[in-house]
Order: sequence, then structure tokens, then C-alpha cells
Amino acid sequence: MQADTGIDTLLDLNDQIIDQGGGYWVKIEARRVEPTPDAPHGIRYSLTLHEPYGKRMLGYDNAHAVKPPKKFKYAGRRVTFDHRHRHASDQGVPYEFKDAHQLLADFFYEVDRVLLEVKKR
Repeated sequence: MQADTGIDTLLDLNDQIIDQGGGYWVKIEARRVEPTPDAPHGIRYSLTLHEPYGKRMLGYDNAHAVKPPKKFKYAGRRVTFDHRHRHASDQGVPYEFKDAHQLLADFFYEVDRVLLEVKKR
């Protein structure tokens, strides 16, 4: 298995708050942990987009387990910790963690998409 060089990038971004304009902001938290079945990549992370008043609009994290959608009820239900919250009230849907660079790319792609939707309103 090849080393995930993006983890160092993610760790370097720990505790960063990144202004997205218009009062919207991104917060990144990441820390190294011992690899476990819950975090086999050895990282605990939380990447969130917030509205001007602080409410989370979007998030990617591995802080808690989420169950796969019910449509997969017969397919050996695997509980995953890597997941994303698509909106403020979303309990989370599984996210397939490939590597830290892909996580950052996927997250910021979604940030751009959500902020574009906000601007259209």
C-alpha cells in the first residue's frame, strides 16, 4: 500500500478557518490517530462549511458511524465512520475515503457547489 502524502497536507491545515467570502467560512480539523477499523487511514478529521451565523451547511468527517442507505439492506450492511453531511439536518451518508488529497478535493468541490447555489438565490 502506497503512503498517503495528502495526510501531511491535511494535518498542516488543522485548526484553519478559511474565509469563503460573504460571511461564509470553512473550518478544518485533522489529527493523526492510531489506525483502527474505524479510521484505517490513521486520521480523524472534520471539514465543515458554515453560514455567516455559524450554522454548519456541509461537512465531511469520521467522528461517528453512519449506516448505509436502507436500499442496501441485503448487502452485508457495513457501518462506516467516513461520511458527509449534505446539509444542516443531514445525519450523514457514507463517504468512500480514498486518500486525503481526494478528501480535500471532494470537500472543496462541494463547498464551491453549495456557495454557487447560495449566490443564485
